[in-house]
Amino acid sequence: MNCKVLLLVLLLVGCSDLVSDDTLTDGPYVQMQVNQWEALWVCQGQRKSYRFPPPVQDMSIEKCGQAAQLSPLPASRPDVTYPAAEKLAVISDIHGQFDLFKRLLVAHQIMDAQGNWLFGEGGLVISGDVFDRGPKQTEALWLIYQLQQQAQAAGGKVHFLLGNHETMVLNGDLRYLHEKYEKVANLLNRPFARLYGEDTLLGQWLRTRNVLVKIGDMLFLHGGLHPELAREGRTLADINQVFTGQLVEDQDQPRQGFARYLHKTNGPIWYRGYFKDPQASQQDIDLLKQHFGVAHILVGHTTQKHIRALYNGDVIAIDSGIKGGESGEILLVEGQNFYRGLLGGGRVAL
Repeated sequence: MNCKVLLLVLLLVGCSDLVSDDTLTDGPYVQMQVNQWEALWVCQGQRKSYRFPPPVQDMSIEKCGQAAQLSPLPASRPDVTYPAAEKLAVISDIHGQFDLFKRLLVAHQIMDAQGNWLFGEGGLVISGDVFDRGPKQTEALWLIYQLQQQAQAAGGKVHFLLGNHETMVLNGDLRYLHEKYEKVANLLNRPFARLYGEDTLLGQWLRTRNVLVKIGDMLFLHGGLHPELAREGRTLADINQVFTGQLVEDQDQPRQGFARYLHKTNGPIWYRGYFKDPQASQQDIDLLKQHFGVAHILVGHTTQKHIRALYNGDVIAIDSGIKGGESGEILLVEGQNFYRGLLGGGRVAL
């Protein structure tokens, strides 16, 4: 390559980086104080803020096309067990790919194109990993937060479960964070983890999410449950309480005992034993089903080409590779029938 041409290419690459900073848009990040809330945005590379009294009813805020529906009610921890739902939609590992996530929800009439809940008394389960890798995790989080409020009002339910990437971000492990959010943190002059601190609306909400949920005879979580948990007689409530009770590790008092176990390789957000060696046997799966009183265990975390059933349908893998930003599926459950929901709106029996 000619030296002058090479110089021109390098200059263009540098200019491209500068332009991307000038057009960077993200937010809001809502911080809560007793007498005043503050929302922070990045709009075309500039820091913007809006201060307002704590809301007494639901309210919307927006700058530069980045909107959020706020609830004045403090987040509380949901139940771990629910009766069977007439219909369910299940998805996981969105990883900042908001556009694909939205496309799937609209295609299967979970919501309309404006983000309004259409699923009536049905349930939507998001089995973790909205954070990291992709460039639109903020939009995805606010959409889930909004749908949760709307579903509740319609008699439905949105269950957002913690994955390993939510847990990593809340603990300051940002190794998979999209570079966009490093720039956002710098522009807002705050460490990224602080944007989801205990004093923020989404940070408080994330800290009150569960790591698993049982709906009817189906158990949902991000990674999976090791058979040893059944052999030890652990309950779902105990696993959830211990995991979430030490979600954010105290550096002065590191996790010990069962809490440490749950946050390591064989814990509910990291376990891959349904897919990789040392692999659980059919007898192990039968033990888990019997002990926890379920017919199916539905997990994300381990990426597949599409949603698929394993162990004679006892385990359903729902991480369909959305994180790649090119394709993905949503699982649809109607009674005892399971379908792969495709991007175009079609469905295939599982």
